[in-house]
Amino acid sequence: MDTQLEERTVGELDEQAFSAQAERHRRELHVHCYRMLGSFQDAEDAVQETFLRAWRRRETFEGRSTLRAWLYKIATNACLDLLDKRRPEPATGGEVMWLQPYPDRLLDELPAADADEPEVVAVARETIELAYVVAVQHLAPRPRAVLILRDVLGWPAKEVAELLGDSVNSVNSALQRARAGMREHLPAERQEWTGAEDDADNRELVRRFTEASVGPDLGALATMLRDDVRYSMPPYEGLIVGRDAVVADWTANGYPEMTGLRSVVTSVNRQPAVGYYLWRETAGAFLPITIDVLRISGGAVTEVTIFGQEQFALLGLPERLEVDGDE
Repeated sequence: MDTQLEERTVGELDEQAFSAQAERHRRELHVHCYRMLGSFQDAEDAVQETFLRAWRRRETFEGRSTLRAWLYKIATNACLDLLDKRRPEPATGGEVMWLQPYPDRLLDELPAADADEPEVVAVARETIELAYVVAVQHLAPRPRAVLILRDVLGWPAKEVAELLGDSVNSVNSALQRARAGMREHLPAERQEWTGAEDDADNRELVRRFTEASVGPDLGALATMLRDDVRYSMPPYEGLIVGRDAVVADWTANGYPEMTGLRSVVTSVNRQPAVGYYLWRETAGAFLPITIDVLRISGGAVTEVTIFGQEQFALLGLPERLEVDGDE
């Protein structure tokens, strides 16, 4: 439970006790920085910087807000400082080359959204999806911060203005610009995947997609892709749009001829994902190759984002799959 601490209480804590108080908020601060930066690793660096700054400036905590809110202020400014030093730009197709996935097993560590308010739960899910994180990266840093603080965290405009050192009018203006920018980049429809046991149709779609991928059966995969499906592969530039174009790209890269594939189904960014492994004779095992993250709308796959094998450890996927006894 978030508690309001008096200034003298924080100022008198030793480093170990202070760290224990701050650590309670690590995961939510990390997710906040991830939304701001689009990179799991950059978010990790920003949170470490946040805790370092908080410890060094603990005497400045005046007790007018909660420790949590104070840490959010420091984290937001740490992200803005990082973006000021090296703000990358999306590619010409809009793809975000520095994008990294966020494992659901870590998102499950977040404080539970209010189950009695469905819209709160929906916002928590939708604002961590890859499509949202990508859209946010197209915004200038300060409007980006305003959007996340206001629309995701629900902070009042006055508190956001105090955090950023701006007027309430400036914050409201930045929010309008940010919302307009998001409308340009966000998909028109919501993702249908919930991951729940009663989400039978979409779970079956993921099962069939996984089975066809391991086949590989490109014809079957094509039937599950929507006409305007989008495909990207961070950190490489090149967004491909349209079922025919995506299938042609997969064909040109030799995917239909691949043999010896295995898969592990997981979930990242509150989306279904599949980790693929390829048989390596020298290792005598199936080793990681790629992770497909799917977006599902209208009973079809509307987006496929592929990440490389370097993400397997972060996502908690096995480093190898051994041969089954009957193979």
